Amino acid sequence: MKTWKKQLSLIAAALLITVLAACGDSGEEESNDEQGEISIGQINWAENIAVTNMWKAILEDEGYDVELTNLDMGATMQALESSELDASLEIWLPVQDANYLEEYQDTVNFSDATWFDNAKVGLVVPEYVEEVNSIEDLNEHKEMFEGEIIGFDSGAGTMEVTEDLIEEYELEYELMPSSEPAMLTEIEKAVENEEPIVSPLWTPHSVFSKHELKFLEDPKEVYGGVEKIHHATRQEFADDYPEVSEWLKNWKMDDQQIGELIQSVDSAEEPLDGAKEWIDENQDVVDEWIQ
Repeated sequence: MKTWKKQLSLIAAALLITVLAACGDSGEEESNDEQGEISIGQINWAENIAVTNMWKAILEDEGYDVELTNLDMGATMQALESSELDASLEIWLPVQDANYLEEYQDTVNFSDATWFDNAKVGLVVPEYVEEVNSIEDLNEHKEMFEGEIIGFDSGAGTMEVTEDLIEEYELEYELMPSSEPAMLTEIEKAVENEEPIVSPLWTPHSVFSKHELKFLEDPKEVYGGVEKIHHATRQEFADDYPEVSEWLKNWKMDDQQIGELIQSVDSAEEPLDGAKEWIDENQDVVDEWIQ
């Protein structure tokens, strides 16, 4: 009887050791696989959708859980300030988002690092609108455009700069806010029918690979010259995620890379699938950012 009890005790002890070992292994695997949750603001612009999905794919491959939250620019900055959001990947400086920098520079971390250094913003018209080549030509051809500039998100910095431009050039035009997809649809309709249209646009953007559009000269440089694209994070982000913070600072893309990424995301059934395809084809580039 004593022998039987002794054997039972040994079996129970062995089972307990096995269970504890399994729990220990499980905890270790969990800590390795789950690096933390990161929330990134996404704005419904072609290049923003492309880069946010690219970083979602990169970070999730490194063990992070990434959530993309759709917000306009104003709501994005407020969410960064309140720490409800970790990062925003598209801040245009020195002109387009200067108002947000001024308002939030003490409560949001605007990175000095840039990921794109050759951005341009301005009013565009189709190439076939030969009569108009400068913003100064617009009033003379007001009837052609029905006195309307077809715009996008009302909270965007570029839309606010365009309002300033209308005042600076004394344009007899009304800026019509909508959304980027709606604006692009209007441009596509106009081009298909060879009709005039004027809109604020920017590069990098996939629309320039689809239609022949030209920037109007801006003699007063209201839109500024070359813009650079930065990222921004909530105040304590670098302390909480030092590795990711460094990766974002290392991030750099040229015209061809961002153009191919946007095209890959645009042509995929799901944006994340297109981003993953681009990463697979450019793994050496990504490796330079996350080393």
